[in-house]
Amino acid sequence: MVVMDLVLLSPPSKSVFLSSSVSSSSSAAATSAACRPAVILPGLGNNTGDYGKLQLTLEGFGVPSVVAKVSRLDWFRNAAGLVDPNYWRGTLRPRPVLDWYLKRVDEAVREAKELAQGGSLSLIGHSAGGWLARVYMEEFGVCDISLLLTLGTPHSPPPKGLSGVIDQTRGLLDYVEKNCRNAVYTPELKYVCVAGRYIQGARIFGGSEINVVSAFPVDGDQLISEVSIADDVESATLNTSTWRARFVGQGYKQVCGQADVWGDGVVPEVSAHLEGALNISLDGVYHSPVGSDDVSRPWYGSPAIVEKWIEHLVN
Repeated sequence: MVVMDLVLLSPPSKSVFLSSSVSSSSSAAATSAACRPAVILPGLGNNTGDYGKLQLTLEGFGVPSVVAKVSRLDWFRNAAGLVDPNYWRGTLRPRPVLDWYLKRVDEAVREAKELAQGGSLSLIGHSAGGWLARVYMEEFGVCDISLLLTLGTPHSPPPKGLSGVIDQTRGLLDYVEKNCRNAVYTPELKYVCVAGRYIQGARIFGGSEINVVSAFPVDGDQLISEVSIADDVESATLNTSTWRARFVGQGYKQVCGQADVWGDGVVPEVSAHLEGALNISLDGVYHSPVGSDDVSRPWYGSPAIVEKWIEHLVN
């Protein structure tokens, strides 16, 4: 059995750090328990098909799942926000511009409720799908939901008044922070937030140590598309990653105000955690299924990585 390194911080914001190694008994423990159905919420720029392999992996653990029906072209619906004066003021609200997405989530939840047969559901929100899940829970209620698990979700709005930082959500994350219920970790409803530590960003100017963990051994929200960003961040080595780290660092800066921080290649680690939730950091984990090969660059839904958080989906 391989030993896992755990660091627990005091409540209300519980944090866990996991190395890329996993216990060989975790899979057996998960499959032996009863599981809630899960609804998977795609991230910005992703489509339903991007999560097909994750569905199969969850099924292997006995977790039935439904993916909200979203196509890449659907995301162009967000352009409707351009005619809203709040977009230009940076005070955009999720509704009505994101009503189309919330409707798709509700349809998936209704389908999953049939699988649940009167039991509760889990929501799995990838990237922007995580904070959109929080909007859904605020607008549609949480009576059928007992877990929100977010994967690489930017939960916090970027700092205001910082030179070179523009809120790419145009106020949406401000709205979520101010209007959506606080995260909790209770027997009735659990929030679990997973962050990846794939690459450390670097500042354009000034010294900063650059570290890449894309070669870590693994056993077998933003209006700019996260898929297009993630697809542009290729596997790097210590000798060739300087420009990549600076490029990635500028993306991190737009999300959290700092470039030289760790993250999954798109979302900084600090932004993917949420006060009041059980916060988990995973070494060597990349942001998106697009561009992931599951081995040298695993993403949150790669089979070996799912083993690290699947326990939260079982009753």
